[in-house]
Amino acid sequence: MNLIDTKWKPLILFHLLEDGLRSGVLQKQIEGISNKMFTQTVRELEKDGLISRKVYQLVPPKVVYKLSQRGESLENILRSLDKWVLEDVKS
Repeated sequence: MNLIDTKWKPLILFHLLEDGLRSGVLQKQIEGISNKMFTQTVRELEKDGLISRKVYQLVPPKVVYKLSQRGESLENILRSLDKWVLEDVKS
């Protein structure tokens, strides 16, 4: 549980379920997250082996985050959480 114990980690992981995303696109999809918190959270997720970060040497640099194999193993949990939240909102 310590790997996904913050407000932002499950949201970032959920948005990466379908495919990798550029850093800016991913951050825009997480409503309310500050730049500092986004950077801190993706660094923690990368350190914990749940996401990978690939830097493309372009101008400006392109950074893409995607789930690692370990991160992909959380898919059922993340989808269940999403379903639970949606059901709670409806009731």
